[in-house]
Amino acid sequence: MTEPLLTIENVAVSFQTATGPRVAVKDVSYSVARGRTLAVVGESGSGKSVTARTIMGMLAPNARVGETTKVVFDGDDISNWPEEKLRDLRGRRISMIFQEPLTSLNPVYKIGDQVAEIIRSHREIGKAELKAEVIRLLTEVQLPDPEARYGQYPHELSGGQRQRVMIAMALANDPDLLIADEPTTALDVTVQAEILGLIKALQDKHGMAVILITHDLTVVEHVSDDVVVMRHGEVVERGETSQVFADPQHAYTKHLLASEPKGKPDPIEGDAPIVMEGEHLRIVFHLKAGGFFNPQYRELVAVDNVSASIRRGETLGIVGESGSGKTTFGMSLIRLGANQEGQISFKGERIEHLTRKQMRPLRPKIQVVFQDPFSSLNPRMIIRQIIEEGLTVNGLAPAERRDRIEQALTDVQMPLDCLDRFPHEFSGGQRQRLAIARAIALDPEFILLDEPTSALDLSIQAQIIDLLRELRRRRGLSYLFISHDLKVVRALCHNTIVMQHGKVVEFGPTSEVLERPQTDYTKRLVKAAFEVVA
Repeated sequence: MTEPLLTIENVAVSFQTATGPRVAVKDVSYSVARGRTLAVVGESGSGKSVTARTIMGMLAPNARVGETTKVVFDGDDISNWPEEKLRDLRGRRISMIFQEPLTSLNPVYKIGDQVAEIIRSHREIGKAELKAEVIRLLTEVQLPDPEARYGQYPHELSGGQRQRVMIAMALANDPDLLIADEPTTALDVTVQAEILGLIKALQDKHGMAVILITHDLTVVEHVSDDVVVMRHGEVVERGETSQVFADPQHAYTKHLLASEPKGKPDPIEGDAPIVMEGEHLRIVFHLKAGGFFNPQYRELVAVDNVSASIRRGETLGIVGESGSGKTTFGMSLIRLGANQEGQISFKGERIEHLTRKQMRPLRPKIQVVFQDPFSSLNPRMIIRQIIEEGLTVNGLAPAERRDRIEQALTDVQMPLDCLDRFPHEFSGGQRQRLAIARAIALDPEFILLDEPTSALDLSIQAQIIDLLRELRRRRGLSYLFISHDLKVVRALCHNTIVMQHGKVVEFGPTSEVLERPQTDYTKRLVKAAFEVVA
């Protein structure tokens, strides 16, 4: 048996909140050896990420670690190491890829500078060599046009592209242990296979140990050597991956393995009116490259002559690789992004020319659930204030506001006692459910869902799909559903648009697009989504 590189014993963590201590992790123990991949799975809120942050010594100030907690790395007990000593360890020998790249990247620094900082903080390197190393890393993680991206800011990249930058930063110093917290959450299925292949290649090359925190059981089955299943802060099952998948012992593990987006969307009425429509939308960004005295500009056509219409009760899916223009098109359609050319109509009324003030009466009926819930929820507000804010702005009485808030939380399976807590006190999946609650509280007619299930484990994903179906039936809602998870798209969307490089390459009923794709690009997406991960 290979000697473990990392061993954690009796990890216990609680958080001090306004309503008293809340236990997040109880008596968790596991180990991982060099060259092996340990997958940690479980529903959101099960304590997976909190355990990983305990290893890194990166818990929030209100966290309390149990007295018997022990973390041993490469023979050294690092449980009580001072911050200065841990800082030297982080990024050099232990690296972590975080779940939410937008909140992990500094918005005021360029991408190249942030990756360079990781390298420079742990080794001496010349300026020219440093830039070449950064570009090499960005190329290695499949970031398009790395020379141009070097001088861009995080907000200028798509969610998947930001995640690739985070992976480049984590791998910059060839660590001994890589903790990957949902590393492929924001990535499309084709790049997911490439990134997992990259991590595996680096692991084989350097003998790196990997702890993979994920809710994607397909990835777990084909990438990990061992698996730990967590629920409610405790380990309920552990073992070699092949054994656990072939013969799960715990009821919760069996439930997870049986969970997968199922069913197909209910048919929509043939004479249903069009709620939202965009015609010939074209959006161009001007990217700056070069130095201060020699600036160079080039055009990036993010959306190129794209049209779409969504009828009452319809769910239209948009799929494609990260950077294909999906989110840019969706944000433009609801007037939250650039709109340079084309026409947009909501319930037959042209809105592309309306000012921000003129759009305001329509906002309650047009809602959005963003891809990254942590950055879209105000960290200084408690959940009650976050959900109630839109209701107050639109003049609802206190009693009605209270009823709508409680109903919205019930619909997304969140307890009412969460109302007095802050966003940082919830897991990624719980925050996404709260973001959905905020959107449906306003009783909208159209919702843009930008990767709404990307942060959710499979069991909760199925609940959210059922919830969205029920809300659509009961309220006659229309959805524009942006996703890279084709299994969810198959279960939820009536029609699907496939985008590549800002253009529509395929469109039709979802079953036709996914079962009988016509273009090579769509065939590649379908193969990556439904077949074994490479």
